Amino acid sequence: MTAGAIAAVARGQAIWANPSSPHAEGRAARAALEEARAAIAAAYGWRGETLLTSGASESLAIALGRTQAARRIVSAVEHDAAIRAGGCAETMPVNADGVIDLAALARLVGGEAALVCLQWCNSETGVRQPIAAAAEIVHAAGGLLLVDAAQMPASGELAEPADLVALSAHKRGGPPGIGALLVRDLATLQPTGGQERGYRPGTENLPAILGYAAALGEAEPDHAALRAQLDDAIRRSGGIVVGEGAARHPAIGSYRLPGLAASAQLIRFDLAGIAVSAGSACASGSLKPSHVLRAMGWDEEQTREVIRVSFGRTTTDADVDRFIAAWRDVARQARRLAA
Repeated sequence: MTAGAIAAVARGQAIWANPSSPHAEGRAARAALEEARAAIAAAYGWRGETLLTSGASESLAIALGRTQAARRIVSAVEHDAAIRAGGCAETMPVNADGVIDLAALARLVGGEAALVCLQWCNSETGVRQPIAAAAEIVHAAGGLLLVDAAQMPASGELAEPADLVALSAHKRGGPPGIGALLVRDLATLQPTGGQERGYRPGTENLPAILGYAAALGEAEPDHAALRAQLDDAIRRSGGIVVGEGAARHPAIGSYRLPGLAASAQLIRFDLAGIAVSAGSACASGSLKPSHVLRAMGWDEEQTREVIRVSFGRTTTDADVDRFIAAWRDVARQARRLAA
């Protein structure tokens, strides 16, 4: 968490009271909560409703489970949370770089209203999706666009095209276990009663909410130059940059080292004091091949040779240089094994 988020969580603990209680302490907690809600919405340039949730997974479950639409379409590379929540949703294909096929989306929509779920960027590969172009297709048919923006920096970029947006605090330096669902029109969502305008029951997590709002007020570093440096070194060392033909998140990279399983790579990097993962961080302990890479046309053996690298707020040039040196050492070992 950022320093500001940690301080805000501590403040929330100090002033804690049930924000739904009518007494003075409860009213003070409610005032702090609503101030934070407004700050979260403003950070994303959102002028609709902001429902506070336990994170992006719950936000996706609410949107996919309770949006009033007869059909659901989910891209083939969505997070497991969206695929599970989508149930029997129709699948939207992607090309070899992991970008959705807009022509296929238009055929799937077919002039009928549908709820379409599309991520801002993929958590494994960093590949970004053409949100505005997809929104035009969906809206032309009278449908709604749900964007999984857990990985998105705070900005107003999604404010116009999206109808619902799922967010997660810990991806932005906030505390875990808190997030939001931005909703343009609450009439599109079935209520359940309870808190959050009647759309999410349960006592609000005031300390985490304050921490989320505080984190959004702190600037994020731009890792584009570091990621470009890493991409170039990987290519020069015989590695493959996943999705390199697409626009990608500057802080996420996915790389294949042919001839060496990702599990073996992770052990070697861990011994060098470098923390990376295989696949999505949420599923890095899974032995299943990545459904994201499979949807991009990779075979099962290839998917098992891919690792995921992400950059944090404290990542430096020296950290990237150290990783590159370790990668080159691991690549040499892989070549010796192959020989």
